[in-house]
Amino acid sequence: MADTARARAPPPNRSLPEEILIWEILVRLPPKSLLRCRAVCPAWRRATSTRDFLLAHHARQPTLPLLDDLSSIGYGGHSLDTIPTPSPLEHQAATGRLQSVVRFDDAYFRLFASCDGLLLLSMATGYLVLCNPATRQFARLPLLPGFIPLGMYPHSPTGTGEYRLLLYLSSSERAPDAQAGCYILSLGSGQLPRHIGCRDVERLINTFGSVMFHASLHWHRHNVIMVFDTITELFREMSAPIVPGPVNLFETDGMLAASIFTDPTTSIDIWMAQDYDNEVWAFKYRVNLPVAELTAQFGKINKRCCVVFASSDGHALVLAKFGDWLLQVDMDGKLVASFHGRGIGPTQNRLKQSLFQHTFFPTLEGYVVNASPFI
Repeated sequence: MADTARARAPPPNRSLPEEILIWEILVRLPPKSLLRCRAVCPAWRRATSTRDFLLAHHARQPTLPLLDDLSSIGYGGHSLDTIPTPSPLEHQAATGRLQSVVRFDDAYFRLFASCDGLLLLSMATGYLVLCNPATRQFARLPLLPGFIPLGMYPHSPTGTGEYRLLLYLSSSERAPDAQAGCYILSLGSGQLPRHIGCRDVERLINTFGSVMFHASLHWHRHNVIMVFDTITELFREMSAPIVPGPVNLFETDGMLAASIFTDPTTSIDIWMAQDYDNEVWAFKYRVNLPVAELTAQFGKINKRCCVVFASSDGHALVLAKFGDWLLQVDMDGKLVASFHGRGIGPTQNRLKQSLFQHTFFPTLEGYVVNASPFI
């Protein structure tokens, strides 16, 4: 009786027009909150399950840095976290808790790529796997031994939600007859990886965290930016800011950006590709880290565990490891938040969560939903 009454009950908040309720309020909720709202009434479930709504909901999700959390390995698990979305009402630095993205019962995995809420990883078994943490979908990829992922991207021209992997295969004893070079794998196609040549990009193998911009994947390597056009399937080189030190690429405010440690420990320069087509870079601003003050409070800085990402308002935020603390610093060098965890460190990958149900998932080997290896 209770279930029947609930099914017949009118949607809550009838005073609000459906257009505002669905397309201005529910569409902005985080995935977990939206899933809870779907249980309120059948009308909300139907409205928030359409293709148009799910794509609009994904577009409004923040792009946040992925953190590798090794602290749970001793307990038989391994997780990926992110930072909580900052509240505009928070004016003082806070000691916060990280937001869990996904946790596996397999203690050893390696994150290769993230794209539109999908994560590409390798597990201890040697398999490449694909998962969507928001929908709790997981599957193995049937690849031949020796293939190394370079990136993952949507293949826009098809208009069917097709996703592809860019892979590299070196000549080796495991595959002596295979052609070395790059391959393309269309997820869920049932076809083998397709060879496209490009043997001379082997240097990208250990360059993690490609950035998707203008339908192309970007990596910074050896003072140049390597660009892979996902439409023409060709590589090219792009000029990078002429600065000493390693460069990390990211996207902000619709532009390709680069962050560079100009001083070994105290400052980070932010550059923008002011004219992307003509490869013109412009210096935007410098983030000065209060290293002495932060070191005294939290411990020594680990320069290799520092990344820059864009906040929802387009400003740069820095994640830096000081001792056993992960610190979030804004563009003015002000401490925004601190997170304690010895085994936690930032990756070069970002996550923009999605509840969109991809049709290729059920076609993959070992497909499961909300089951092991998820915890």
